[in-house]
Amino acid sequence: MGVKIVITGGPASGKTEFFERLKSLPELNGFVFLEEQARGFLAAHPHLRRDKPELHRLIYLAQREHEDKLSDRDIITDRGTVDALAYQPDVRVTVGTTLETEYKRYDAVIQLGSAAALGEKYFIGDDIRKESIDEALEIEKALKKVWGEHPGYYFINAETDINKKFDSFIRVIRRIIYN
Repeated sequence: MGVKIVITGGPASGKTEFFERLKSLPELNGFVFLEEQARGFLAAHPHLRRDKPELHRLIYLAQREHEDKLSDRDIITDRGTVDALAYQPDVRVTVGTTLETEYKRYDAVIQLGSAAALGEKYFIGDDIRKESIDEALEIEKALKKVWGEHPGYYFINAETDINKKFDSFIRVIRRIIYN
């Protein structure tokens, strides 16, 4: 069984950028990097934005399937199964799981704080992620609520300097893989 690390965060948290930066680090060459499921689902099926229970059920199932295929490998995943439960709590019942069951899938969870906490100057959306600052902060709060009790949970605050935030993030990654 390999090391399983989740990177999570609300809109404009730097999650995707940090995930891409990790791929170039030699010390992580043995890791498999699993891309975020939501972005692909929304790009391919924009109508799912209006059916959130179904969207997050599909995301959960796809995430679980990808992870299960790699159960013996070290993985870093851009979001984990519990993220679907933050966005749509009823998914837990629909798929028949518990937080405790999902927590056991992962060794560590790193949540990145959203730039929404820093104000409009730093909060930048895109064509897929269209949340307002208030919505982004609500998502951040929901993610903290569902992931916060995981025994390997870390939270990295938003920073005006993305490189300073990445330095904090990479220190946590190294602590996880070298301990």
